[in-house]
Amino acid sequence: MGEGLRSARKARGWSQERLIREIERYAERHLIDVAATASLRVYVSEWENGKRPLSERYAALLRPLLGITDAELRPSAAPSGKPPTTDGYDDLLDRIDASRSVSQSMVKTFMDQTELLRTVDRQMGAAGLVDQMSGHLAALEDALTFAVLPDARRPVALALAGAATLAAWQALHAGAIDRAWRHYELGKRAALEADAPMYVAHAMGEQAYVLCDAGRPHLAVDLIHEAQRVAGDRISPRLRAWLYAAEAELYAQVGQAGACHRALERAAASIPAGPEPRDADMLSIFLNDGHLTRWRGNALALLGDADAVTNLYAALDVMDPSFTRAQSGLRCDLAQAHLARGEYDQAKDQLRQARLLANRTGSVRHRRRIDLLTARL
Repeated sequence: MGEGLRSARKARGWSQERLIREIERYAERHLIDVAATASLRVYVSEWENGKRPLSERYAALLRPLLGITDAELRPSAAPSGKPPTTDGYDDLLDRIDASRSVSQSMVKTFMDQTELLRTVDRQMGAAGLVDQMSGHLAALEDALTFAVLPDARRPVALALAGAATLAAWQALHAGAIDRAWRHYELGKRAALEADAPMYVAHAMGEQAYVLCDAGRPHLAVDLIHEAQRVAGDRISPRLRAWLYAAEAELYAQVGQAGACHRALERAAASIPAGPEPRDADMLSIFLNDGHLTRWRGNALALLGDADAVTNLYAALDVMDPSFTRAQSGLRCDLAQAHLARGEYDQAKDQLRQARLLANRTGSVRHRRRIDLLTARL
């Protein structure tokens, strides 16, 4: 293990003292607690000499600081079981040959696994799914990396696009903003290779929320417009309605009531009739009249519109109880709507229920909003 850290340090021309100073600077910038300087001197020396195991807490700090992967930082001392090769061709060809076995049935297995992770996430939150989601993405990326011809690559790329976008939404709710952004970028690249503009547009639409949460709502509006442009005519009516609804919410975030209402009207005009919420062409999209009513209430609550309460309670009455995290968000909307009307007891009750649901699903994003609304009571 020590060789990885020592090599990375020396590659940058850093002494152990310089590494310690960089650790302390990084920790200060990112609000991470680390040991005192004297203790760090001991730790670094013992890490490099193999006398102290490198904990995951410090590994998570050192990886971005040194720009290396965990495998590079903590290389396994265990033999691989394969004879070494002098040029790497044997290993490469083994992996290319293995990728040829990724048939349509295997792609369906990948898709089914994404759907399972989506279902668990919707009901219980993403906190307990980090390792499973990471492994799932790694398997898909590996399959795509070593697939050679376009006919083999496109279906895997499509599966990766859907999985990466789901992983990004999970990361956003977990408060891992950098990971969310990177997963959206991965999803867009995979969707472009799969020639799937719907998946590109959906990833861009969700990515706009990262910008909005980061304090750039106007840029988020621009991105949702770009998503609509990219989608063009190669898009399902339900996804088009979803993009208009997202546009309405983002316009509400920047206080443009007229543009918000026009986007809501376009969403209502685009949504297919009937109670079915799933988009047959993109299973990550759930949108019917009930969902749109909730979205309308959310946008109106952000604008401080008195009609928000009526829409939100109507949406709550028909909401699928399995959408646990979404219900937390809806109750946040209700709290905001009650606050706008000066109904503080009702707002307090909705925030209490929203917090219980946010804690159950581990949504840092919702807990942050709950704290902001609670401060207004």
